[in-house]
Formats: sequence, structure tokens, C-alpha cells
Amino acid sequence: MARTAASFNRPKSSFKPQPKVLVICEDSKSGKRYLEDASKHFRVNILVEITHCGNTDPKGIVTEAISRQGKFDHVFCAIDRDTHKNFDEALNLAKNSKKVEVIVSFPCFEFWLLLHFGYNRKPYAAAGKNSAADLLIKALRIYPGLEKYDKGEDMGVFQLLLSRLAETRRIAPKVLAEAIASEQMNPSTRLHELLDFFEKLSSPQQVTPKL
Repeated sequence: MARTAASFNRPKSSFKPQPKVLVICEDSKSGKRYLEDASKHFRVNILVEITHCGNTDPKGIVTEAISRQGKFDHVFCAIDRDTHKNFDEALNLAKNSKKVEVIVSFPCFEFWLLLHFGYNRKPYAAAGKNSAADLLIKALRIYPGLEKYDKGEDMGVFQLLLSRLAETRRIAPKVLAEAIASEQMNPSTRLHELLDFFEKLSSPQQVTPKL
């Protein structure tokens, strides 16, 4: 039997198109490499572009994100609270965009790494010549494999701590919830939300049929 022209039409996909995602990191080494390795772990590195835009202040990063959002479905800014003076301004700027989401760590990315070793709500603040980040890094260096950890080094920390990741993802939301409830965000992090997004992205989403 001869096939009609209609029979050659491709059936509609039952899955939603995979979104394009941009992640802009504050630092160009440790945090950026961690997220690159995380995207590979969840097998979404083809869909996710992870970059450092040259800016290290929150407002500059969010401004860059907004300028590039037209080419992406989701844009994340992974930033540290630290002592940035334009931090609140950056958050308000991000609220004006439906695509841009800010992933903040208080006081810095290293708190996420520290959570791999257990629940922690000890605030970190500058003391003497040490910044809050300095003190967090010193706390990290007591653990095996992290004795020489440095913010500017590429140590493959994601793989080093991978066996602890599941527990960290369980702990981090509880820490964040407590921080929000107490209105004391130091310390806390939203990194788990970005990894949750990666995991969801790794599973194609089915189209909801119209009733």
C-alpha cells in the first residue's frame, strides 16, 4: 500500500525541549571547577555553560547575566556574600529578571564544602588579618585531602568529596531553612538548589497532555 504524505510526518515528541542554561561564577578556579565537575556528574554539561565573566562583584555578575539572558532559558549567578558593598543592589537587580537566579553562599563557597563534614551553623566573620573566607579555608584544611586547599587552586574537590555529596544535599536545605527562620544567613548556602536543578535537568521532562 502506498504511503500518504501525512504518514511521513514525524510524531510529536512527548518530552519538553531541553533548556539552555548559563551559570556565571564569581571565581575562576575552585567554585567554577566544582560546578563544571558537578554538571558532568549529572550528565548535563552539554546543556549547561559555566563561565567566569571577569567580574567578581555581585552587581557586575548579575548585570552580565541580564545582558546574556536572551540566549538562555535559565541563568544562575553563583556568588559569595563576603563583604561586597553592592550585594543587596545585585539581589534587587536580579529580581527584575524572570530568568536570572542568584545562588548565594554566606559567607562564601567554602561553606558548602565544609557542610560535607557535617551540620554547621557557626557564623564566620573577619578576625584580625583573617577574612571570613580565610577562617573557613582554615577549617577545611583539617580534613584529609584538603590540607592544601586554596580558593585559587584547581584540586578536583568535587570528586574528592563525592562520597559525601548525598548527605550534604540533605543537610544544606535544613541549614538554609534555619538561617531564614532566624534571619541570620551567615552561614548558609543555596548551592544544593543548583545541584538539584542539574539533577532535574538530567531527566527529560514529559509534556503534560492537554485535557
